[in-house]
Amino acid sequence: VRKVECIYSFDTPESPDGLFVSLSNYQGFGNSFVDLDFQRSEFPLYLNMRWKKIPKEPKENQEAEAPTKMAIGVEGGFQVDEELFDYEKSNFLALLPDRVLIPLPNQELPELISMVIDGILKASDLTEDEAQVMAWEDKRQVSKYAQNLVQVNNGKKISPDPKTWKCEESGMTENLWLNLSDGHIGSGRAQMDATGQMSGGTGAALNHYYEQKRLGNEFPLVVKLGTITAKGADVYSYAADEDDMVEDPKLAEHLSHWGINMMQMEKTEKTIAEMEIDMNNKFDFDKICESGKQLQTLSGPGFVGLKNLGNSCYVNSVVQVLFSLPDFQERFFKKAPEIFQSTPSSASADDILVQAAKLGTGLLSEKYSKPAEGSEGAFVSPQMFKFLVGKGHPEFSTGNQQDAFEYYQYLLEKLERGERAKKGSEQLLSRFFEFEIEERLQCKQSGKVKYTQSKEKQLSLLIPLDAATNKDEVQSYEERNAKRQKNEISEAEKEEPVKAHIPFDACISSYMKEVVVEDYLSPATGSKGAAVKSTRIKRFPKYLCVHMRRYVLGEDWRPKKLDAMITLPETLDLESLRSQEHQPGEELLPESASGSASAGPVPDEAIVRQLVDMGFGENGCKRAALATNNASAEAAMEWVLQHMGDPDFNEPISAPSGQSQAGSATVDPDAVEMLCSMGFAKHHAERALRETGGDIQRASDWLLSRVDELDAMDVEEASQPAPQPEASVDYQPQYDLVGFISHIGSNTACGHYVCHIKKNGKWTIFNDRKVALSEDPPISMGYMYIYQSKGLK
Repeated sequence: VRKVECIYSFDTPESPDGLFVSLSNYQGFGNSFVDLDFQRSEFPLYLNMRWKKIPKEPKENQEAEAPTKMAIGVEGGFQVDEELFDYEKSNFLALLPDRVLIPLPNQELPELISMVIDGILKASDLTEDEAQVMAWEDKRQVSKYAQNLVQVNNGKKISPDPKTWKCEESGMTENLWLNLSDGHIGSGRAQMDATGQMSGGTGAALNHYYEQKRLGNEFPLVVKLGTITAKGADVYSYAADEDDMVEDPKLAEHLSHWGINMMQMEKTEKTIAEMEIDMNNKFDFDKICESGKQLQTLSGPGFVGLKNLGNSCYVNSVVQVLFSLPDFQERFFKKAPEIFQSTPSSASADDILVQAAKLGTGLLSEKYSKPAEGSEGAFVSPQMFKFLVGKGHPEFSTGNQQDAFEYYQYLLEKLERGERAKKGSEQLLSRFFEFEIEERLQCKQSGKVKYTQSKEKQLSLLIPLDAATNKDEVQSYEERNAKRQKNEISEAEKEEPVKAHIPFDACISSYMKEVVVEDYLSPATGSKGAAVKSTRIKRFPKYLCVHMRRYVLGEDWRPKKLDAMITLPETLDLESLRSQEHQPGEELLPESASGSASAGPVPDEAIVRQLVDMGFGENGCKRAALATNNASAEAAMEWVLQHMGDPDFNEPISAPSGQSQAGSATVDPDAVEMLCSMGFAKHHAERALRETGGDIQRASDWLLSRVDELDAMDVEEASQPAPQPEASVDYQPQYDLVGFISHIGSNTACGHYVCHIKKNGKWTIFNDRKVALSEDPPISMGYMYIYQSKGLK
């Protein structure tokens, strides 16, 4: 049942004419689209739901409390707008085409019709029921070690006086962690500062855990002294299968073992969440969201906000930037009526192109561009779109915060599948973002070269912290901040953080620099030696996505944010990145050492195993090893971090071209029969086995992850449209910045996303439902940027 919102528009029961829900297909239609459904179905009965807003009594002014957790819309977190209205609900039976309205309930209606109406009213809306709408929060899991935690009876008791606490190894008196199993007090791990350096701890608590583990003891849980209050404390699990902040439901009991009474403790240090919030609330949040400024609210077509569904700011930011591009507006706004007309009502809610057209119409038309009563700006709710895009995806189908960059990649892939299934003659939208990479590899033994091409939809750039132009200022700030944490400087003397300033040219130079590949097996000499590899762009796209790799693995293999300021220009010239292609006088490397077809390279198992142990998928790790010519685990890790968002990252690796294709075309009949017994069609089972090299377990996973897309894939495979000539078009490498997305938070699994878009020559901030004229766009703090080429080459 779809009874919350029209499947073609953002009309709801709150709209002037309400929402019409068909008693035949149970889909909801706004006033502008109910006639379209009636013409198709010729079924005249609809439940017309109408809700009238009734203002709530205003609450007394209360001073807002400072946030204490990394969350939005929950107690203790950043607060968002709350509903200011209650609703008076009326229902009617509508008879089409004359729209005769019969008030409900009505005792004279046939029993069957009354039963259907009652069923619709009681049913939960499909989108709301399955979307798992949650508040944004950096949640912690309950440790599995807490229930039966070993606690040693060694006679040790911990004084409640913080002045007596110190690291048993170094004597440090800050960032102290108590091991709940044996009472050891040790310094926490060093933290990465704005320069990328590790400081603020010795890691004694972690070293103690490893030492005890070497002796056969599993003592994983530690609590941060100074954060203990009656409400809880920071607890960390060093266990390899958790290695994260956790909840300990028996914390009071575990602390009492060491003589600590939670109810009497007072906090003397900031929790991990409060340290993150302190940075976000005082600097990033203010800068990126332009808080504290009297921004001019904007409304009208193209200035419509998107409601935050609890964790949809990553969706909202990506969508707003993409739908500001001319090709998206042409496809999903101007041609929206054609898409609506060509798709049956029963299939529209699950059609990605229909839902994209609905969203485009909502953002760009006049209809929803005026603020509703009691609202500062105009906005729509992308609930059906978010649900459909995420359906079947292990991450985007949840209510958790996600990586906006990964969502951008996945959304383009999802739209491409929908376009292929419709067999349209237009250029695929994803092709406008696609560019061709050329990699040049030169064997140092023979001097011969090899050129390989690949396609990308994003330019991912490393952030070279050693290129900071203000190293001294950053170092000085870090020293002052360290004293401040030791209470050598008063809280009143706090200052705005000093972040490393990195020239964008340094990021481009890092991308262009030659990389030495050790132990390269040269097909020219047949022996291992050094090779040099460099990357350039052979063909430029119309829209260039520049992704700043702000999130990397630190020395402790945990995600870290490189919180630097990068001076990206609003006008970009990338001519220096253009490839020179094969030059006269260069001799090409042979395809293989023997000069004949071979089975192709094999990924180094040691490298693959190291990456798999870090939690990455095996197929992706194999790709990384092959892409770096089995150079080293470090080189492969760099490749993983750059490509882990690729749509085919975890897909099985295709057989090398030198291998016989006959084997790949033949599948085990018994395996096919087993998959068919699970309910899959024979041709689907055969394709899954071919795609996964005959591995029945992987084939099963392949099918289950695509269960909603198999029919569309059949259409795509059968149609095999001719190559589109536009796909090879080359654009000028001169670009204008269209928009950028910024992230607030320590990692992409929590935090908040905001985007800024240049419209009519002026920057506009899109912060979920709030749209306003930007006074100071934080271009240097962006996470991903979209540039538009000045034209065809």
